[in-house]
Amino acid sequence: MCNVSCLGFVETYVSESDVRGRRVLEVGSFDVNGSPRALVEILKPSEYRGVDVEMGPGVDEICRAEDLVERFGPESFDLLISTEMIEHVADWKIVVSNFKRILKPGGKIIITTRSLGFPLHDYPSDHWRFEMSDMEIIFSDFESIVIESDPTAPGVFVGAVKPQVFEQCNLDSVALHSMATGQRTISAVEAEVVMAQRELIESLQGDVRSHLLRIEEFNRLKILRYTDRIRTAWVKVKQR
Repeated sequence: MCNVSCLGFVETYVSESDVRGRRVLEVGSFDVNGSPRALVEILKPSEYRGVDVEMGPGVDEICRAEDLVERFGPESFDLLISTEMIEHVADWKIVVSNFKRILKPGGKIIITTRSLGFPLHDYPSDHWRFEMSDMEIIFSDFESIVIESDPTAPGVFVGAVKPQVFEQCNLDSVALHSMATGQRTISAVEAEVVMAQRELIESLQGDVRSHLLRIEEFNRLKILRYTDRIRTAWVKVKQR
C-alpha cells in the first residue's frame, strides 16, 4: 500500500547502489493502491521478496512482520521497505526490532506511516500514530537518518542506514499515540487495560445513573402518595 507521496520518497531515497545485485524485502507488500516494487525492481536487485499477512497482488509469501527474523534469519537483507503498514501492527516494538535485526550492517530501511490527524483506517486493525519526533527516538541507533512529513496527509517518512557496529536501542519506555485510547500509550496491552478500565467506569456510571433514576422515581411516587393523602384529608375537612 503506497500513495503518490510515499512512492516519491522511495524513488528519491533509494539509489541504484542500494539495490543492484542486493536482496530487498518489502513488508506489507499487498498492493492496494500503489506499490514501490516497480521502482525498485527496475534497479536490478538480486531478489525482491514481498511479504504480508495474506496472499494478493505484490505478495510472494505470507509472513507476519513479527516473524521476519525467524523466517529469514538475522542480517539477511540489504534493503527493507515498509509502506503504510506499521501503524496496523499491535506490537510495533517487536516489528521494529525485527526490521533492524533482519538488515545487514550498512543496509538501508525505508518506512512510511501515518501521524496524528489521519483518520482511522481499520483494515486491518489501526493501532498507532507516529510523529517525526517518535521516529527520531526509534531510529536513534541508525545512521544517515532522513525524516520527512508527508506533504499530502498526516504522515511521516523515514530513511536510515544500519551502522556497521550495531547496538539496538531500548524502546520499552517509548509511548505512541494509540487510536484505541486517544492518548500516548506504551503498548497494545496497556491500551487494552486502559480501554477495560474505561468500560468498567462507564458501566459503573451507568449503574449509578440507573440507581439514581430509580431513587428519583421512588421519591416522586412517594410525594404523589402524600399529596393524594393530603387532598383526601382536606376534602374530608371541607365536608364537615
